[in-house]
Amino acid sequence: MAKAKSKSKQKWFIKIRGSYLPNNKYGWLTYIPYSGYLVGVLIYSIKTDTGLWRSIFLIVPNWVAAVAVMTWLAGKKS
Repeated sequence: MAKAKSKSKQKWFIKIRGSYLPNNKYGWLTYIPYSGYLVGVLIYSIKTDTGLWRSIFLIVPNWVAAVAVMTWLAGKKS
C-alpha cells in the first residue's frame, strides 16, 4: 500500500476526462509558463493588429504546437 502512495506523489499530472491537470509542484511549474505563453501569443497578436487572417495564422500554429508539447509532456509524467 505504501508503494502506491509514493508512486502517486511522483506523478506531475493526473488525467481527467482526456485532459491533464497538475498534480504537484513540478506540474504547476510547467503549467504556469505554458498558460502564460498561450496568453502572451494572444496578446501579441491583438496588439500587432495586422488583420484577422494574420492573427489567426499567428495564433493557431503556436497554440497547436504548445498544446501538443504540453500533452506529450503530461502524458510522460503522469
